[in-house]
Amino acid sequence: MAKNKLNVLVVFYSMSGNVAKLAKAVADGARSVRDTDVRTRQVDEIVPKDKWNDAMKKVKEELRDIPIATMDDLAWADGIAFGTPTRYGNMSAQMKEYIDQTGGLWLKGALENKVAGVFTSTSTQHGGQETTIITSMVPLFHLGMIVVGIPYSEQRLFAIDPVTGGSPYGASSVSGPMADRAPTANDLEIAKTLGRRIAEISRKITGK
Repeated sequence: MAKNKLNVLVVFYSMSGNVAKLAKAVADGARSVRDTDVRTRQVDEIVPKDKWNDAMKKVKEELRDIPIATMDDLAWADGIAFGTPTRYGNMSAQMKEYIDQTGGLWLKGALENKVAGVFTSTSTQHGGQETTIITSMVPLFHLGMIVVGIPYSEQRLFAIDPVTGGSPYGASSVSGPMADRAPTANDLEIAKTLGRRIAEISRKITGK
């Protein structure tokens, strides 16, 4: 008898496109686990369109075909990866606004025992990668989720040259002060590891 499909959601916010690139890698990693359905969603924008600069307009155009995340996407998922750029060492307001909508799911315990992980991008190497990921985990604990990171069996975490992201807490990249430095091959592989780990642990917990 065939097992039920596993459901993994990759939900992110991206202004410069770098978190979106990591999101694709996380989704690819989750999809590499057999019998896994993956949804990629972006959270809604709260910056008025008349405030968008040319770079932001270009990214929004590139991401136009990715649906806006809803609460139904969270309810559907067995495992969830949250991606956000850093804002002074914390998640972006856009991601916070999305998570703040989960009150109804929280009341029902609908997100309890779902597996979750976090990924981010920062302008500088020490610009809040770890604090953003760790502080983003706080509401996930309130929601009863099982939060996972990346163990050091992922050997790329030991890389130091070139400048690279990734930590035991989650996947990440350094985008540079102009946000024009794309995730490295190393960053993308670590992101795949995160997606695969979320899917694998979700399968163990759900028994699917």
